[in-house]
Amino acid sequence: MTDAVTVTDLVVDRGARRVLPGLSCAVPAARVTGLLGPSGSGKSTLMRAVVGVQRIRSGRVTVLGEPAGSPALRSRVGYVTQAPSVYADLTVRENARYFAALYGRGARAADAAIADVGLREAAGQLVGDLSGGQRGRASLACALVGEPELLVLDEPTVGLDPVLRVELWDRFAALAAAGTTLVVSSHVMDEAGRCDRLLLLREGELLSDSTPARLRADTGTDDLEEAFLRLVRARQQEVAA
Repeated sequence: MTDAVTVTDLVVDRGARRVLPGLSCAVPAARVTGLLGPSGSGKSTLMRAVVGVQRIRSGRVTVLGEPAGSPALRSRVGYVTQAPSVYADLTVRENARYFAALYGRGARAADAAIADVGLREAAGQLVGDLSGGQRGRASLACALVGEPELLVLDEPTVGLDPVLRVELWDRFAALAAAGTTLVVSSHVMDEAGRCDRLLLLREGELLSDSTPARLRADTGTDDLEEAFLRLVRARQQEVAA
């Protein structure tokens, strides 16, 4: 399978506002694909559509060969939202072991996932007593424990210090090297260079589907944030013409 996810002519409305006006893109398997753009660009909406929890007006989303949201995908897709999705009245270890049991895995897998996200020393703490960044990492551990084929992460590095951000991105690269497909959203352009593939969104429109190296070459700058700005300006000129 070349692509783990294909999105075709996806239209999503939120009330009277059209968030995605007919988006088409693909996510290559066993790679880290960055979904980048400013707040309100449609990143979270697209991710929700990929995991099958977003109501769509029209279009098609195929995930690992199945329609998005199919029951067959429940154990194959991991999803970490911006808001922590763990139990505040349980410890980090209890949360991870609970989710491990749901996936038919043991305590060892849960403890390994906790270590992978850098929470070994906080494993015995209640999630409700953790910082926001730590709660986000606890959610990530609970997603990792199932060893999903596709891991969808909505701004997982928000609130983390630079060292932890680097460690997490190293972990994402290792997962991809082992065969996992990752879709990681961010509005921080300096994270774009760590991705294998980039989907750049603005106001629901796909401005670029490229690699970091190709994007730099096409826009004539090594600065990925400047590259994004040049794409925006070029699109504005097209619309105005």
